[in-house]
Amino acid sequence: MAWIVLIIAGLFEVVWASAMKQSHGFTRLWPSVVTISGMLVSFGLLSWSMKSLPLGTAYTVWTGIGAIGAFAIGVLVLGESASPMRLIAALLIVSGLALMKLAGS
Repeated sequence: MAWIVLIIAGLFEVVWASAMKQSHGFTRLWPSVVTISGMLVSFGLLSWSMKSLPLGTAYTVWTGIGAIGAFAIGVLVLGESASPMRLIAALLIVSGLALMKLAGS
């Protein structure tokens, strides 16, 4: 159950990071509200998952999901570059997440 909660926490990190970009420095109300709400949910779920998962594993997976999710939103929605080097970097992050999960088993 902790792994499911951690994945959801990571998805909420993607939500708040994307909303923060849309808030334009917290100058737009609704994206700012989504950012702060997403942060609260994400941190709360991360905290809950850490009751049974190791700190290093939980935090690494949480930030990795956020990083890959934000990268994907940037490329797919915001038109950011998907250069070969950025794609390799994303693949390395995903590989690290898989290794962290396997090491925690």
